[in-house]
Amino acid sequence: MVDLKAYAAGMDEFILRMSKLNIWNEAAMSQIITPICRALQIAKVTVESYNTPQDEAEKRGDTTIYFEEGEPLLTNPYVSREESGGHSVVRITIYERQDAEPWTEEDLEKVHVFQKAFYAFTGRIRLLDLIDIRTSMDMSLQVFNLSAVMELIGRLVAQNRAQEFAYCYFNLKRFSLVNERVGRDQATNLMRQYVHQLQDKLQDPGKIGRIGGDNFFVLFRKEDVEIVREHMHGVNFVYNKETKERIKISAAAGYFLPSEKDEIHRPEDVMDRVSSAMMAAKKIKDKDEIIFSEAMERQQKEIKRIENSFPEAIRNGEFKVYYQPKVELKNYHLAGAEALCRWVVNGEVIPPGKFIPVLEQSTNICTLDFYMLDCVCQDLRRWLDAGMEPVRISFNLSRKHLGDMDLLKHILEIIDRNNVPHKYIEVELTETTTDVEFDDLKKIVNGLQEAGLATSVDDFGTGYSSINLIREVPWNVLKLDKCFLPTEEEEQKFDDTMLKHVVSMAQDMGLECIVEGVEKEEHVKLLQKNNCFMAQGYFFDKPMPVSDFEERLNRKNESFWPKKDC
Repeated sequence: MVDLKAYAAGMDEFILRMSKLNIWNEAAMSQIITPICRALQIAKVTVESYNTPQDEAEKRGDTTIYFEEGEPLLTNPYVSREESGGHSVVRITIYERQDAEPWTEEDLEKVHVFQKAFYAFTGRIRLLDLIDIRTSMDMSLQVFNLSAVMELIGRLVAQNRAQEFAYCYFNLKRFSLVNERVGRDQATNLMRQYVHQLQDKLQDPGKIGRIGGDNFFVLFRKEDVEIVREHMHGVNFVYNKETKERIKISAAAGYFLPSEKDEIHRPEDVMDRVSSAMMAAKKIKDKDEIIFSEAMERQQKEIKRIENSFPEAIRNGEFKVYYQPKVELKNYHLAGAEALCRWVVNGEVIPPGKFIPVLEQSTNICTLDFYMLDCVCQDLRRWLDAGMEPVRISFNLSRKHLGDMDLLKHILEIIDRNNVPHKYIEVELTETTTDVEFDDLKKIVNGLQEAGLATSVDDFGTGYSSINLIREVPWNVLKLDKCFLPTEEEEQKFDDTMLKHVVSMAQDMGLECIVEGVEKEEHVKLLQKNNCFMAQGYFFDKPMPVSDFEERLNRKNESFWPKKDC
């Protein structure tokens, strides 16, 4: 006989407590339904969950027992089947007690009400759980997303367990080519297979997260490091079942294998180290993996120091313009100069190789570029006001500016604020490697040309040079890298065919041609032989502070042929 008073009290308590339950907690739900089950003389409550009706037919699902007390009557259990709009299936089975009086129609009605309420509330919690999963998962690949990865590391840090595990940041190599070869959908499928195969190899609690695009993070037990490394080296996949065509997916990877002495205070301490190692692995030719080391730790601290010092250094005017002359090789007169940045701290000059690559990792480099342009314009204005005739000054513009729709506006605002005629400014831009960057570059150069500013393509020959770069973009100057000149080892067998043809092509297209890195008299003669009559390099002068350059500027029509000890 059903205890109506206990049933009513149990249902009230059930509705109140289940409405406050927001996470999937089987123990809590079992405790909440116990009073109702006892009032209804229930012996057992089981819930079967299936992703699809097909899974239900093949019994591929999860079964949970939420209540079990006494001997169940196995004949004629109360079974309810619910199918959601997403086609998932839930079966709730309720058994009455063997030693209880059989359920009446009224009793069964109460069992039915309880079952419906239980399904509704557990469905609500499942929905909240699904929302949580969707916010923490990359749904296209079914792995963690970046926020979930950081939360996972954060929990380990809070538990002082971060040093117990190993970490890997990897980037799938040349995956854009995989997209082109097999199509985007198939490429995504191959990416999914690659990461899931690795996930299956990892011991608990090993996890993979997608940082974005083809970049991933792996948290794993240290004893699994060789498993991860082997997977990074490459896995072959058959992508066309008919032709049996295969493709190899591999990755460049950075590892952080912390020891007890490594200080890890926040998730970013882990991510900074593995990302630094991965970037190093991508840059080093023929080496696709790097393990974070003490040397990299020191480098990381130096990077942080530079980033933190940059704003104050700008305010204090610590970044100085150094000018390196450009020389006309027919009469060796000063024909121009390149403005180069040096960081001067307490009289010590910090070379650009130590800070420019760091600033290139953020928009700090854009701030520095505009600061340098302003300094150049102030110098030009001062020279003009003093009655001097300046030469054209070129300055480098980082590729970080590409995509800035207001770049031309920013440049012209600085030049015009200093009242500098546009003919004295030349903007140097480096080659680009993608179609998107090429389109942005083309727009920028066109805008600069229309504003009367000269433009040059810098370091031509060091990247993936394209004839389209000089055919479609209206440059004034083609600046050839020193790779076109022979080194000491190459002098005896150097073939100047490439130099001759590139110079000839540039001149036929109406471009001024200059070669940088000229360090020897032999280099000068080689350029003259191939009709290139503009040069820049240590043979003539190193970059010099503004006061020294002004002295050169006052003698610009004198021969620049250097002394023998230069």
